Amino acid sequence: MTINTKEKLWNAKYIKVMTANFMMYFAFYILTPLLPIYLSERFGATNDVIGLVLSGYTIASLIIRPFSGFVVDSFNRKKVLVICLFLFFVFFVGYIAASTLLMFAIVRTLHGGPFGAATVANSTVAIDVLPSSRRNEGLGYYGLSNNLAMAIAPSIGIYLYKLLDDFSVLFWIALVVAFLGLLVDGTVKIPANSIVKNNGKLSLDRFFLTRAWLLAINIAMFGFCFGVLSNYLAIYSKQELGITGGTGTYFALLSIGLFSSRIEGAKALREGRLTHNAAYGMCIALIGYIMFVAWINPVGYYLSAFLIGLGNGHMYPAFLNMFISVAHHDERGTANSSILTSWDLGFGIGILLGGVVSEMVGYKAAFWMVAIENAFGVLLFFMFAGKFFVKRRIEASSF
Repeated sequence: MTINTKEKLWNAKYIKVMTANFMMYFAFYILTPLLPIYLSERFGATNDVIGLVLSGYTIASLIIRPFSGFVVDSFNRKKVLVICLFLFFVFFVGYIAASTLLMFAIVRTLHGGPFGAATVANSTVAIDVLPSSRRNEGLGYYGLSNNLAMAIAPSIGIYLYKLLDDFSVLFWIALVVAFLGLLVDGTVKIPANSIVKNNGKLSLDRFFLTRAWLLAINIAMFGFCFGVLSNYLAIYSKQELGITGGTGTYFALLSIGLFSSRIEGAKALREGRLTHNAAYGMCIALIGYIMFVAWINPVGYYLSAFLIGLGNGHMYPAFLNMFISVAHHDERGTANSSILTSWDLGFGIGILLGGVVSEMVGYKAAFWMVAIENAFGVLLFFMFAGKFFVKRRIEASSF
């Protein structure tokens, strides 16, 4: 594969879109690991109820994302993006205002709608502003922006909660950061030729990229694992390991692993070695998940964070590129919504089952479930999903 390195990767539009994506995920995930504690302390919710409440946003995301992909492909992407980000920002007010568990559950569930739509719109705009010869590499870094936010934001949230012991401060921070993301994206100028009119007949493929169905199942399995980890790490560490101040450090180490993955994986993405990056990443993450639950001491605990971050940092951008590579140029929004829908499906099931299993047999059993499920995901890729992608890949020239 010939790479035109003269085309500028880090253009102003791409940097703005990537920054706004980071802010959007930061605002959402600064609350994620602490919500189980918040629901438990503020409303006296049990583990299974916590899992049910926290998985509510996934239901809304799963409903809206297939349609948002179609809308992004069919209408003015800038307007769609700004509307979605505005609604995403507004819903943070609901967390501050919710005075009962039911109100909180309703807000959390409804918030999944604009979050799901905004992530699809923003990632599709990122594709539009990237030069085609640098798209694999660019999407790798773009994927890092949300992975990095999912690692850094919980760490900052946990630190601030420990320092201030006040959840309302975190809700206000999330509100402000979401607004800043809206402002940044509002200044991005999208190329006019990026808007493709869909005059064709409606079909299932306009709402979900059916040609990537096996990749969708595979990424959902890995989303399941991260759903359990990101939502129950803090409460598991406190109850099972007696670690109260180290969860922030855990997420910080996870973010270091994500950064390291970009240094290691950039060349492979530039060269289009997507299956190589995905396989390498998922194997490292598997070691991390097993180490997390099997090696019960601080060394195993913190080392697993770095390995899981390193593995996900290789795996997710590779899968994102694989989804884009099996889509036609007028299906970019659909491809983006498909991988995000798949990830969220697994993520939400992980939250729900993690709460149920931990309530029945404890958090240790829940994390063993994660390690076993991750191993099945790796086997699926090596036996079927990798070959599935190679057969269905569309040449880059068609973009």
